[in-house]
Amino acid sequence: MMLQMSLAHKKFALAAAAAALLSVFSSCGHSKDSPIIIWTDNAEIVSYVELFNASSKDVRAVAVYKAEPARSLPPAKDELTPDLVIGSWLKNSATRKYFSPLNYLFQEKSLKRSLFYREILQYGEINGKQHLIPLSFNLPMLIFSRQNEQFVSSNHFLNLKQIQDAAAQFNRKNAGGTYTAIGYAPSWDAEFAYLVTKLYGAAYHEKGTSFLWNENAMEDAVREMRRWTLESNSDTASEQNFQFKYLYMPGYKQITTGRCLFSYATSDTFFTLTDAQISGLSFRWIEQDGMIPVEDSIITMGMYKKAEQPSKAEAFISWLMNVETQKRLIERTEKMNLSTMNFGIAGGFSSLRDVNEKLYPAFYRQLLGNMPPEQYLALPNILPYRWKSLKANVILPYLQDSISTETDSPESTLKERIAEWTKQFY
Repeated sequence: MMLQMSLAHKKFALAAAAAALLSVFSSCGHSKDSPIIIWTDNAEIVSYVELFNASSKDVRAVAVYKAEPARSLPPAKDELTPDLVIGSWLKNSATRKYFSPLNYLFQEKSLKRSLFYREILQYGEINGKQHLIPLSFNLPMLIFSRQNEQFVSSNHFLNLKQIQDAAAQFNRKNAGGTYTAIGYAPSWDAEFAYLVTKLYGAAYHEKGTSFLWNENAMEDAVREMRRWTLESNSDTASEQNFQFKYLYMPGYKQITTGRCLFSYATSDTFFTLTDAQISGLSFRWIEQDGMIPVEDSIITMGMYKKAEQPSKAEAFISWLMNVETQKRLIERTEKMNLSTMNFGIAGGFSSLRDVNEKLYPAFYRQLLGNMPPEQYLALPNILPYRWKSLKANVILPYLQDSISTETDSPESTLKERIAEWTKQFY
């Protein structure tokens, strides 16, 4: 709760400060001395803008907070035109037309392709053109107490079978047949169930304002999670009752109670734990067939087609996508004691390989020798800009109902839920 409140306050301060500055700028309009306007939903960008302004003699930048940058395009008539947009959900059919191709930045060597993760950089391509520059991403993991390391045979990764087997070995019952420990249960976290569907090839992808998916893969994933529950944990009711009784605290605390083996997390949540919270914990990346699904909410950066300060925007992009700059940004976060609020670059791993492999381990010791190889990274398909709402209101509830062993099938199909969501939000 404290983390959420802190981030909310940061965003509010960012929005308020930007509004005050814009009221000044709007009175005189754009000029050659005007700052570049950056729309963002990422609170850390304001800190980056501060450092940029302090280190640049000729160019200034202003960060404007937008809760949903993709939905804010094009700007309203009374708004100053953004030069750059930095945020999530920028790659889709509704927003791609607003961004200019940036291939020339690589041709002019302002940026070097060799510094990026190849697959991550390709995520920013639309029809073969580099419309977006990926900034950061996150990965899924299971965390556990080092006291239970004997249950985890792999040094870096865990696939679904290994997770199920290790969790089953951890299970314990009392003389009355009631569970006193359950290694892990699919029904405990809908985000984990969603990840399983991705590992099975659900292949969610944009279709207009909604989405399509591989129905057979989805059914296979649901069937596997139901089998896991029935074979290892009796039934979903047992899993839920156990969770209610014993696992009412945050995930990083659950695994220290001795009641469960694993807790699901993502890199941005795990690496913002304090030293005291993370002490005694370990983790493994979740993979299947050599694939680790990158979290959907990749942060990318695009130049608005009608940017009024394009050359200055280029200067900011070149400055930000530089290894030495990102080192300074991480050091600044540490110096300001913000590491328990912000992970890495813009809340995730950098899209620059050397930053993760050479710089991160100095600040996040558990990453020393523990960054997954580039070829393991599996990028999401193009998703609608309202994917966060679709996922939260449609997919996750559907999965919770579908994997429950208490019923044979959910009350409504996924297609029916999509239709209902569309009625409410469109």
